[in-house]
Order: sequence, then C-alpha cells, then structure tokens
Amino acid sequence: MLRFAAISALALACAAIPAPAADPDPTQAINLTLKSIEARYNRAQSLKLDFSESYSASKRLSQTESGVLYLHKPGRMRWEYSSPAGKIFLADGKETWLYTPENHRAERASLKLSEDDRAPLAFLLGKLDFHKEFQSFEQHSEDSGLWITAKPKSSTLSYARIDFLADPEGRILKLRVTNQDQSRIEYAFSNEQLNAPVTPGLFVFRAPPGVEIITAEAQR
Repeated sequence: MLRFAAISALALACAAIPAPAADPDPTQAINLTLKSIEARYNRAQSLKLDFSESYSASKRLSQTESGVLYLHKPGRMRWEYSSPAGKIFLADGKETWLYTPENHRAERASLKLSEDDRAPLAFLLGKLDFHKEFQSFEQHSEDSGLWITAKPKSSTLSYARIDFLADPEGRILKLRVTNQDQSRIEYAFSNEQLNAPVTPGLFVFRAPPGVEIITAEAQR
C-alpha cells in the first residue's frame, strides 16, 4: 500500500518548442521544455486524464494500477481507480484520504503531513517555478518528446528525484518518482483534458457505511 506524501510542485508564449539548431544547447532545450510545461499547467484551472501507475520497491513485487485522475486548483485531486475497482485517493485541499475497499478502511491525514508518492504531481496544477523547486536538470530525447531528470533543492522531501517525459506542447506523458529509499512509482498519462468540467463533490470523501477511519499522526 502506498504511503501518504508531501505536496510539492511540478508560462510560455509559444505553442510548440522550436526545432533545435544544428548544435543545440542542452540547457536551452531543457528551459524551453520547462517553460512549455509551466505555461500549460499553471494556466489550467482543472484537469482530467487517464493514468496507469506502477510501484516497485526492494524485496517487493511490482504492482500496476490504473484509473482516472481529476485535479482542480487549489490543491484538490481525485484518483479514481478502475483497477483495483473502488480504490480512491483524494485530496480536498486540507486533508488526504486513501480508501481501499478490500480492507474496508480509509486512511486520513493532514495535507501537510501527507507523504504519499503522488506529491510531485501537484505540479500539474500548481503555481510552478521549476528553477525555484529544483536544483539541477538533465535531459535526453525520445521520439515522443524530451525526458528531463530533476533533483529537488530540499533533501528533506520523501523523493530524491523525478524524471518526466514531455511532448513539444508541454504535455506530461510519463512521470517517474524515485524516493529516498529508492522505491519507485511510475505514471503514464493519456486522454488529457485541460479545464475539464469537474464538480466540487468529486473532492469530498464520503465513507461507505461501516468503513474504519484511521487518522495519521504527525511524526516525532
């Protein structure tokens, strides 16, 4: 079962990244991509997309899950799983909830206490400045876009680095989060809808009858 995580963040004037020169400057290519991502997601008020996620850790079998993700500013998200059916991860702006039907249990935590591996996805709808949040960037090209590796400035976060694949329009296609313990969660996104219509009720957790509620406590 995935752990709860801290929220951390992931404007441009052009719609596509210019073609690189004969001898492209890697720093320039990275900066153009970062600006494309910032422009796309900082302007969006809501987002809907399909996702698949795969979690792996030492001495633990890899597990893959999928569903639909809804996000809405500020700080609200709903992961609605089709596999496993009924599982929900929700952030309402103040608290996070993880509901697992097979355990008939819901885990609640303050958003500030949250240590869920989904935290770096807050960049999708955050007021993001990559150079403020991350200290270094590396890149390599792929047919569908540019892979960028970013390492956060803070060493106290639950994750040590993120790798993401973005297309020329700044759309995030894949995201890989490597945690401090070297466990890893990978996401693939498709069918993205910017400013998709979402209702406030999507971000309210309603526990089914008889579900056990567990509240996470601050770590000492």
